[in-house]
Amino acid sequence: MDLSSLKPNKGSTKKTKRRGRGEGSGLGVTAGRGHKGYGSRGGSKKRAWFEGGQMPIQRRLPKFGFTNINKIYYQIINVADLQDLDMSEEITIETLYEKRIIRKKSVPVKLLGNGDLDKKVNIIVNSVSKSAKEKVEKAGGSVTLS
Repeated sequence: MDLSSLKPNKGSTKKTKRRGRGEGSGLGVTAGRGHKGYGSRGGSKKRAWFEGGQMPIQRRLPKFGFTNINKIYYQIINVADLQDLDMSEEITIETLYEKRIIRKKSVPVKLLGNGDLDKKVNIIVNSVSKSAKEKVEKAGGSVTLS
């Protein structure tokens, strides 16, 4: 067996429609394009969003909302996520990324207070909630903002 002997499984492919090859093919005369009009001409392209001339959806629907350019989007981790980590040294954004707790190093990380913590952890994050900071410090650890 070699690459030249490979072929698709039986029944997995269909023959292409040979358009405009005589009336016997079923697609002669107009080649499946219908009669007259823009779509029957060569070079015609219908855009994916074209709705036949009716008012398009992007004009029918109202505009709403805006994007606040000053909003900071955080990756959220909870105190419960730190409980699962078995770390004796400092927990940084890099170590969180390696343990797959966060998805990106470039997006800031915020520590929230959901869950319980009963071991000492020293963590460096970009932002922290008041309850999360209290829980970490109560367990004997520290939170450093970077």
